[in-house]
Amino acid sequence: MASRDLVIGMLFLIQTVVGILGNFSLLYHHLFLYFTGCRLRSKDLILNHMIVANSLTLLCKGVPQTMAAFGWNHFPSDLGCKLLFCLHRVGRGVTLGTTCLLSIFQAITISSRNSRWAELKVKAVSVIVISLFLCWILQMLINVMYAVFVSSNWSKKNITNQKHFGYCSAVRHDKTRDSLYAALLSVPDIFCFGLMLWASGLMVFILYRHKQRVKHIRRTNISPRSSPESRATQGILVLVSTFVSFYSLSSIFQICIGIFDNPNWLLLNISAWINGCFATACPFILMNRDSSMPRLCFAPLRISKPPKLITNK
Repeated sequence: MASRDLVIGMLFLIQTVVGILGNFSLLYHHLFLYFTGCRLRSKDLILNHMIVANSLTLLCKGVPQTMAAFGWNHFPSDLGCKLLFCLHRVGRGVTLGTTCLLSIFQAITISSRNSRWAELKVKAVSVIVISLFLCWILQMLINVMYAVFVSSNWSKKNITNQKHFGYCSAVRHDKTRDSLYAALLSVPDIFCFGLMLWASGLMVFILYRHKQRVKHIRRTNISPRSSPESRATQGILVLVSTFVSFYSLSSIFQICIGIFDNPNWLLLNISAWINGCFATACPFILMNRDSSMPRLCFAPLRISKPPKLITNK
């Protein structure tokens, strides 16, 4: 095994293990609250789906890349390669959809003082489940088309015009046709990306206006502290900024891979590693920025004192 393969394998292994542990810890936290009778926020439902999508991305991309880097190339089968590729694309797409939905919901939440926004907030809560369900279905329908053209490197099919992606290969078509397919299938991603940027801009504007109001009413003898909603909004803005950065960088590498007929080893591995960065960082950003999580962890463990009995002497 070459030293470069060992380094790449260790990077993928660390990324996958840390990401899976972080996402599973956050999912366990939410499940613990649910089964102990603690009331979860509407936002937690979106986060649970985001955690599942992150785990799917890491398992279906990080594990095969790690095994390939360590020299275990006789995997997966043709069907397994199609399944891994499709599930990774679905997880990546659902992560985009849930991040978009989370930013929109938070923007509506902090804008609910206006009666028009308050009505919209009630409607938003009722359509969260439907939106998440449609997000999963839409991504499955879109990405199953990609899986048709993917096969294992060890497939017995006699296909000469292939583009290799490490442990899997794809049938190479005409570049104009591939570009047209990619453009059409990217429309939902671009739509979600635009909504996410709009919601983030709205949240920044609301926080700025709130900060200006606080400056006028702040007392000199009280240290300024942001509200829980403001801290949660700042955490979501950090999450969205991180996602936009990694998603944009990943898209650039994906375009480069699409341009070259046979992308080199370094380009493929850098692109695959960047694809898993947000899924790894996401749970730690949420745990670090959301101050309500540590308090809620211990909420079901609080034992109230029994009331004192009043006896007549």
